[in-house]
Amino acid sequence: MSEPGTATAAPTDNFDRLNFLELRNSQLTEAIKRVESERHYMEAEILRLQREVKRLKTELDRLRYPPLIVGSVRDVLTDGRVVVKSSTGPDFVVNSAETVDHEKITIGSRVALNKQTLAVMGVLPASLDPLVAASEVVDKPSVTYTEIGGLGEQIQEIREAVEYPLTRSELYRKIGVDPPKGVLLIGPPGTGKTMVAKAVAHHTHATFVRLVGSELVQKYIGEGARLVRELFQLAREKSPSIIFIDEIDSIGAKRLEVATSGDREVQRTLMQLLAEMDGFEPLSNVKIIAATNRPDILDEALLRPGRFDRIIEVPVPNFLGRVEIFKIHSKGMAIRETLEFETMAARCDGATGADIKAICTEAGMWAIREERDHVTAGDFERAIEKVVGEEEVRKESVTMFA
Repeated sequence: MSEPGTATAAPTDNFDRLNFLELRNSQLTEAIKRVESERHYMEAEILRLQREVKRLKTELDRLRYPPLIVGSVRDVLTDGRVVVKSSTGPDFVVNSAETVDHEKITIGSRVALNKQTLAVMGVLPASLDPLVAASEVVDKPSVTYTEIGGLGEQIQEIREAVEYPLTRSELYRKIGVDPPKGVLLIGPPGTGKTMVAKAVAHHTHATFVRLVGSELVQKYIGEGARLVRELFQLAREKSPSIIFIDEIDSIGAKRLEVATSGDREVQRTLMQLLAEMDGFEPLSNVKIIAATNRPDILDEALLRPGRFDRIIEVPVPNFLGRVEIFKIHSKGMAIRETLEFETMAARCDGATGADIKAICTEAGMWAIREERDHVTAGDFERAIEKVVGEEEVRKESVTMFA
């Protein structure tokens, strides 16, 4: 007869073996799942690396692609070939690649040419000089008509000539008249000519292109005329638009018989400007504003009707105008007492809007100098004495050296 402990040992071993097998099976299942997950990850990583290799090969092939020559189309022949002028100089009759849209190849188009065969490989967009491209005012000025004092009649005239044709063109069509093409602002320095142009740019939903006349004076022959041509091309493409040429007397002076080579280049630029303003190609929704303080030296062809149809004089402000300008520039200042604007305006006889703005700024500087947080009437008195006195000294020095 067996011992009591021997009968119970066998089931115990079988039970432990079963638990061991279940545990082992669970571990193997987890290992299989982990290996499957790693396999999926590696397959996805292989696909990602293959795409990266393909991208790098494409980029390498693109970088190894031979450089193209920039040329211009002179003529398009009936058999599909193109006459091009390359940057190397002579003209060539070449074919174009099948991938090129032949409808886009027109006379004057910029094209990319193969370096060896000079075949047309693509049509390039028209290029603008960086000076012209940067002349477009993206952020409109914050100056409004209410911030300009003493120029009510001038503002009304420029709105009728520039703003209304762009915003209310149906009125001109009903009346049956063509609106003015250009407006010339004339007047002494500091009277607000440029500020009026800024206000027009603020109140019209049109592209505003600003350029100083001296920027159109270039060193090489034909460069100034090209800039004028590209300037009007940009304005036509983004019409309705307004072109503002400040200090136009730098390129619009009278043409003389005796002139240097530099003067002749300026005259070529002027002739291109005359042709663009009143030439064969209409300006449509392009308006021109120009400003100068020397209208006496402008060329007669520039002043005739059809180019600058309206000449607006921006004079030195009168008494009421000076009062209004004082109120505008002192409106945002920290003033705790009532100012006698009429008295201050009477003391500034002959002052321009720029002078009055300088007076307000100088009054604020007196307060800062004395470490006060507000401006007093005494500050304005001292500012008037300083600015008006400096103006008198400036006028005397100009007279002395004239």
